[in-house]
Amino acid sequence: MSEERRLEVLRAIVEDYVSTREPVGSRVLTERHRLGVSPATIRNDMAALEEAGLIAQPHTSAGRIPTDKGYRLFVDRLAEVRPLSVPQKRAIETFLSEAVDLDDVLTRAGRLIAQLTGQVAVVQYPSLRRSGLRHLELVPVGGERLLVVVITDTGRVEQRYLEVPSAAAGPDGTAGTVLDDGTLGELRARLNAAAAGKGLTDLPVTFARVVESLDPTLVDLATAVAETVVETLGEENEERIVLAGTANLARASMRFEQGLSPVLEALEEQVVLLGLLTEMAVDGVAVRIGHENRLEGLAQASVVTSGYGSGDEGGDPVAILGSIGPTRMDYPGTIASVRAVARYLSRVLPH
Repeated sequence: MSEERRLEVLRAIVEDYVSTREPVGSRVLTERHRLGVSPATIRNDMAALEEAGLIAQPHTSAGRIPTDKGYRLFVDRLAEVRPLSVPQKRAIETFLSEAVDLDDVLTRAGRLIAQLTGQVAVVQYPSLRRSGLRHLELVPVGGERLLVVVITDTGRVEQRYLEVPSAAAGPDGTAGTVLDDGTLGELRARLNAAAAGKGLTDLPVTFARVVESLDPTLVDLATAVAETVVETLGEENEERIVLAGTANLARASMRFEQGLSPVLEALEEQVVLLGLLTEMAVDGVAVRIGHENRLEGLAQASVVTSGYGSGDEGGDPVAILGSIGPTRMDYPGTIASVRAVARYLSRVLPH
């Protein structure tokens, strides 16, 4: 019974500290919470929690504040995620469904998370390595150059220029009829049809079969196009993210014990930040608290993330989004917001 009561005391301390940003004393706990025991018992419980490293006294004569370890226990065992209201859910779905393209929908997702949490939002662009081919376009751009436009099933658009192989050029060494609209249209249609519903790992074999069935004059060109598409979707360049709500860091409620500079510097290191998000890619919501973050600048911050883009039938997420704020954050509210935006973003992404 004492263990359960001490967990309730910890819950009360976390909730009060998040709400008031002031150390919490035994008298305050007695007045605000129906813990069913005397102030002396609460003081004993607080002493036990402090000895266990779950709370700490910032200075003499002050109340107690949660430690990283205390927040972790709170998140793992005590936090009850508050569902969003019906108007909030409807607003999220409407706002995201009005996006005109991938850039717009990810920007809107970041703005939503920042607004719902009052913290910093980070949204990773869908990974090319985890995407499939939705459509391929081939556009001649003069001379012996061809523009290969790759549109993924997550709505991401990549463009690559391709030098037409010499075997595909005309007798005079310049691009010949092989680059006319009819020939390119047929090649595009056959590659698109073959790639329909296929994952990245299946494309090399799939495209090889298409190449084998073509006229010999088109083999070199088709092979070059196929290799370009596979290489583009296989790239490991994951450097694109959206940051929103950075101005929220200046709010008084976002006070960091070591100041804003370390946090801002960490947010500027986007490659390292993306590495952190990738590490947190799990099924569902993940939470890193304080020193659990490997970024030194986020030692006073917590990161709440969720994957998105796995579709209604499940599967691995195509990217990660999340919220970054002080360890003294509203964990139930942040978890609910991040999870909701991730789910709705998965629905509105093209499949």
